Amino acid sequence: MEAFFESISEMQQAMTNGQTSSKDIVITLLERISRYDQSGIHINSILKINPEALPIAEALDTERDQQGTRGPLHGIPIIIKDNIDTNDKMHTSAGSVALKDHYASQEAFVVKQFRQAGAIILGKANLTEWANFMTEGMPNGYSSRGGQVLNPYGPGAFDVGGSSSGSAAAVASQFAAGGIGTETSGSILSPASSNAVVGLKPTVGLISRTGIIPIAHSQDTAGPITRTVHDAALLLEVLTGIDESDPATKIAETKLPQDYTSSLHSNALEDARIGIDRSYLESLSEEENKVIDQAMQDIIQQGGEIIDVNIREKTRDSSVLFHEFKNGLNAYLADCSSHLPVHSLQELIEFNNSHADLTLKYGQTLLTASEEKSGHLTELEYIRDRLDDIKYSQEEGIDRVVKEHNLDALLFANNLGAGIAAMAGYPSITVPAGFTAPEGKPVGLTLTSTAFQESKLLSLAYAYEQARGTTIHPPRLSGYVE
Repeated sequence: MEAFFESISEMQQAMTNGQTSSKDIVITLLERISRYDQSGIHINSILKINPEALPIAEALDTERDQQGTRGPLHGIPIIIKDNIDTNDKMHTSAGSVALKDHYASQEAFVVKQFRQAGAIILGKANLTEWANFMTEGMPNGYSSRGGQVLNPYGPGAFDVGGSSSGSAAAVASQFAAGGIGTETSGSILSPASSNAVVGLKPTVGLISRTGIIPIAHSQDTAGPITRTVHDAALLLEVLTGIDESDPATKIAETKLPQDYTSSLHSNALEDARIGIDRSYLESLSEEENKVIDQAMQDIIQQGGEIIDVNIREKTRDSSVLFHEFKNGLNAYLADCSSHLPVHSLQELIEFNNSHADLTLKYGQTLLTASEEKSGHLTELEYIRDRLDDIKYSQEEGIDRVVKEHNLDALLFANNLGAGIAAMAGYPSITVPAGFTAPEGKPVGLTLTSTAFQESKLLSLAYAYEQARGTTIHPPRLSGYVE
């Protein structure tokens, strides 16, 4: 089998030099998917292959020869999570049997951005059903539509993370050059850290939410999942943009840099002040803590400073996700084609009850809890909880700690700090930190900061990545460049 490339930049350079073509790369990926995803180890990360992927690749090869490239993503195959609308021959199901025949009439803004940049949408990735807002106790990576996604570093042994499980597992397994996930709270950071890849959860509003099946408009965002920080910066540059259909992107209009790759500096950790609340590490195993301890030592060796901080915990649960999910999902389903069996949250619950053998392996407690809400965002409970979330996570949370200690970022392990950043709508990036001994379980180093600090986070993560060195590939999947 043809060797694969470690990064998007390497892939692009090889095409520019005539060593390979977009068509050849797509063929290699399809062969790899057939060998490891749909048979063999059966990672099960891909729900649907784009039937037009090869013709699109050939057309982009011709365009390259005749007109040059559109940019760094020209001819690059990307996998996207199956809760993101595409107006083509691929369904958008959110992993639900109820939406197995749903073909969106409009494309998500992020998909349009990719197509304009010359990227190839190779296929749709499996996910935790309804982006893990269906029920309590459902395993990460499971959907009634697609079954169980496995972690390539320990198939059946290590948690694959969720809800963007398929996107992360596919990128880790080298089934695509990069992927797109979505996050409401941890759904990019969790699978990225679990599969030893880079995951960036941007500030809410930096990337359009149009055409993405919602959980909560106040927390939802798409974001890149890649093998390198530089690749994440490349994808973020394409994903951002002003969308007239999403007013949140207007807030970001003055915050957009010319490009994110220019902010990457290998010496960015020098004099950087990184805060850590060690209570967030208490749930880690001894071996996982060793990996994070080494990561902090690596930061110190690069000239950074680790500062102990106290992040105040919120003392009560919030109803925000339940209110916003019902409101947003009802609006999304109401616009779906009339031939589909569900057009509201209530109809979805009824459909699942009628097809319980297919749909309710783990129940639907979160769906029913959300349906019990009115769906109107004028409810006093919702307004109070939303304002409380903002106060706790922003002014009394991340903003307070960063300002008090003059921090460049906060440090967490894996997705353990995802909740407070999610409520705040603030950005986080996770990068591979290492593996436990002797099992080889991936551990991620996650950095979080205040709104629209993506450039800083990318640069800090890049410096750490350069100091740490190359990630070990999944040992049970052959065909890698070592």
